[in-house]
Amino acid sequence: MIKEYDLIVSGGGLTGVAAAIAAKRNGVQNVLLIERYGFLGGMATSGLVNPFMSYFKSQEPFKKEHQLTFGIFQEILDRLRALNGMPNEDKRVFDAEVMKLILNRMVIEEKIDLLFHTYVADVKKDKEDHIESITIANKGGLSSLKAKLFIDCTGDADLAYMAQVPCKKGREEDGYGQPMTLCFRIGNVQRSQMPSREKINALYQEAVQRGEINNPRENVLFFNTLQEDVIHFNTTRIVMKDATNPKELTEAEIEAREQCWQMYYFLKENVDGFQNSYFQVSAPQIGVRESRRILGKYVLTGEDVLSGQKFDDSICYNAYTIDIHNPSGTGTLIQHLEKGQYYGIPYRCLLPVNINNLVVAGRPISSDHAAHSSLRIMPTCVAMGQAAGTAAALALKNKILPYQVDSKLLREQLIREGAIRQ
Repeated sequence: MIKEYDLIVSGGGLTGVAAAIAAKRNGVQNVLLIERYGFLGGMATSGLVNPFMSYFKSQEPFKKEHQLTFGIFQEILDRLRALNGMPNEDKRVFDAEVMKLILNRMVIEEKIDLLFHTYVADVKKDKEDHIESITIANKGGLSSLKAKLFIDCTGDADLAYMAQVPCKKGREEDGYGQPMTLCFRIGNVQRSQMPSREKINALYQEAVQRGEINNPRENVLFFNTLQEDVIHFNTTRIVMKDATNPKELTEAEIEAREQCWQMYYFLKENVDGFQNSYFQVSAPQIGVRESRRILGKYVLTGEDVLSGQKFDDSICYNAYTIDIHNPSGTGTLIQHLEKGQYYGIPYRCLLPVNINNLVVAGRPISSDHAAHSSLRIMPTCVAMGQAAGTAAALALKNKILPYQVDSKLLREQLIREGAIRQ
């Protein structure tokens, strides 16, 4: 007999955690959260992506009155601080191990069913616009699960793709998405001896000219961590690989690891402060900036982002830059919103054009290449997850489908939850 849930959330990153929690808090009784790793957090933990990119109005200083993302995201921040996993919120640097712990606790507290080490392997539809069941793969083999509603938080729109939702990838001219990056950290760095970023980048360019570096990134991108002698690097660049192609994803992981060590040896041999350093850790998986994007009931555009569009059905707000790492080589395009400006993400972008009992949240929502480069950041993905879970709860409560949920009522509920502040 196939087990049936009210709601199944696929993908236990920050987006999926927020979706599952929001649904349960809004009255959904049987919620299952599926995650492929043995821990939650997605890019925040498996990708070691750090710090949080800005969740404030464009180019405004760190002040609560400028903050755009609250709700479950704020709860995560508060819990991180309580366990010393984010001692200085204004720096937005957090501890990935503490993140794993608090996300476990948040899910367990809500009595959400959880399956680690589990993938969605197939989707079965009982009619063209309705998912009947999914097939999952794990140590128990293959098994089927039913649900009234599904939320895809996989980051790659895996469930949506298997349900034959139309998807796009990358930029219009050639389909190439933003490059993938494997984050890593170097320990025992003598910060007092380090030269400026400008000097490090000059040394890097010299090494590129000598043929010692084959990373196409134009500079060395690094951040602080919670440990004084540990530096976080987000600087590898794997171009023209498709993160949804198993062979190319494998090649990307291998190439990125070589780049990590090449960068480490460059720093150790050429940059003061790194002489006695050691390679501390690399992320369990490569970071994927862009893969599939669904075709939804509205396509958010780069013009919407830069003009600060707000919509009647905005379910969250964001002000992060358009930030396009060159999909085919060197260079990064940065376009800022006007100071104090921000834009809304419409609920319609979470609704696939052709599957009625599916909501998609996180970076694969319906957008163009430029808008995607802004909305993909973790704080905004948490907000989208909370909105998706809340919408699913409203749909189930009223015995309707997600596209039939009144966006005004959804916004009102998100305001009551503290996710949206006006």
